Amino acid sequence: MDDERAAWQEQRRRAVAGHAAAQDADRAAEAREASALLADFVRRAAERGLAPQPLSARTFDGRSTYRTRVKGWYLKSNRSVAVGEDGAYYVLSVPSSLRSRFAGAEISPSVPRMIVGAGGGDGETVPLGRLLDKRLEHGVSWP
Repeated sequence: MDDERAAWQEQRRRAVAGHAAAQDADRAAEAREASALLADFVRRAAERGLAPQPLSARTFDGRSTYRTRVKGWYLKSNRSVAVGEDGAYYVLSVPSSLRSRFAGAEISPSVPRMIVGAGGGDGETVPLGRLLDKRLEHGVSWP
């Protein structure tokens, strides 16, 4: 009986590990595809003369906005996500910080997804390609 249980547990462990590996591979492929779209956006923005601007990050509670050292283009009118001039994808939410109020917030690139907002819980999802095209269409008149 213990051998059967051990065999079942091992089989289950392998199945979970296999599923996790497949999910990781899917996410990596999605990130590569999204990164290619972002790099293409940066190229097309430069061709259209859309200069990158300094990006700001909003606190999680939405009460404060901090400057950052990153330049790029906001992708949503609420300025919650952006692409940097280096083609990196940024989610512009940071914790409140007295230091950030004076020195600016440090932001790090996020792994890009093909669907912006997927898994975010607010129900607002939009394909990355659509956001990038919309941003280019609006040119310098972006909010």
